[in-house]
Amino acid sequence: MNNLSRLPFLSVIQTCWNTIGGEEILLFYVGGYEFCLSGRELERILSINVGCIRDNVQYIDISAKTIGNMSQVKISDLEGKAIGLYFSANWYPPCRNFNKVLIGVYEQLKSNGSNFEIVFVSSDEDLSAFNSYRESMPWLSIPFSDLETKKALNRKFEVEGIPYLIILQPDGSTLHDGVELIYRYGIEAFPFTEEKLEELRREERMKHESQTLTNLLTNPGRDYLLDQTMTRKVPVDSLIGKTVGLYFSAQWCFPCAKFTPKLISIYHKIKQSLEGKGGGEDFEIVFVSNDRDQSSFDSYYGTMPWLALPFGDPIIRTLAKYFDVQGIPCLIIIGPDGKTVTKQGRNLINLYQENAYPFTCAKLELLEKEMEEEAKRLPRSNYHAGHRHELTLVSEGNGGGPFICCDCDEQGSGWAYQCLGCGYEVHPRCMRAVDPATAASVQDT
Repeated sequence: MNNLSRLPFLSVIQTCWNTIGGEEILLFYVGGYEFCLSGRELERILSINVGCIRDNVQYIDISAKTIGNMSQVKISDLEGKAIGLYFSANWYPPCRNFNKVLIGVYEQLKSNGSNFEIVFVSSDEDLSAFNSYRESMPWLSIPFSDLETKKALNRKFEVEGIPYLIILQPDGSTLHDGVELIYRYGIEAFPFTEEKLEELRREERMKHESQTLTNLLTNPGRDYLLDQTMTRKVPVDSLIGKTVGLYFSAQWCFPCAKFTPKLISIYHKIKQSLEGKGGGEDFEIVFVSNDRDQSSFDSYYGTMPWLALPFGDPIIRTLAKYFDVQGIPCLIIIGPDGKTVTKQGRNLINLYQENAYPFTCAKLELLEKEMEEEAKRLPRSNYHAGHRHELTLVSEGNGGGPFICCDCDEQGSGWAYQCLGCGYEVHPRCMRAVDPATAASVQDT
């Protein structure tokens, strides 16, 4: 007999489909007790296609943390609630990172009595990983063994990547960008309606319009930044009138470890160029650490020539949320007027190096025109030292687009040399031309 002392838990021991009054009914036998729920009602509550369930599901088991000590709740108890279908897996670091954020939001909402529930849909590779991951979760879950239900949900909602959070509203409406909303707005996103989200966007626009460097980087207890010695305090106000890059990074992050040396080199070149021109124009970078401890921060920041926010400063989390930073490394560019110029500083550095400065739309338009002119002088096709097939010069207008360079592993856009057969792509600047015979030997190396 199931112990009902721990809620919530829905255990369906047996299911069958009958027709009552022309409507499909799902019969549940739970601990010897029978109750029924129409397919139409089940579809309305969880937005699951009834046909998919009928064809694929042998049983449904939406469980809390403990399987051995079962408790039960009917699906009908979820009626009237906003439901988050959470597609995730223990093996994927972005899922584990988001899971921590989602737990905080969920627990706040539950403590406030909000009408919200989450159902975990696992992509874990084995039962042990599933159980380990689920131990951290305070919400419901589809059992690991129920592959057909998980497949049906993935098909219905066209899940192409994780973490993925779909918000199902009681009125039948659906939001597919739950992960972005949680990262961006946290608990404030609830109840996840279009009206609420438009209100948040409006408030966000007002904040950005009134943005200054001072209100971005200071708090009531601190109006300074650290210099490279970590002993001298540099007033935030001393950066007013400069172009400033906010560099979100961490020592543990492999892409950061690759990008930081490049950024240091570009930083010095920009500074030297501005000093040579005179006129008082200046550029600075502020390190916004995502390191896990003080010693990692000290070690990593010790390699950098610019300023930094103190490790663990509460403004760090505020900035990440404000700029919707979902991955690192990330370089946000703030103009001399204190307004955001671009959130794509890293990509622009990769594309144009020090020539990207001052990162404005006018400068980028000029660089794009220069790139177009340069492309006219490039060979239409060539062989590359790192690939055995011939590469063709493409642009966004004739088969190209945003890509990751297979030579330097950095993002690119616009012109690229692309293998039309397998999709291999490199920046034009990364192209190392060789003769066809040399390229052919790449297959054997």
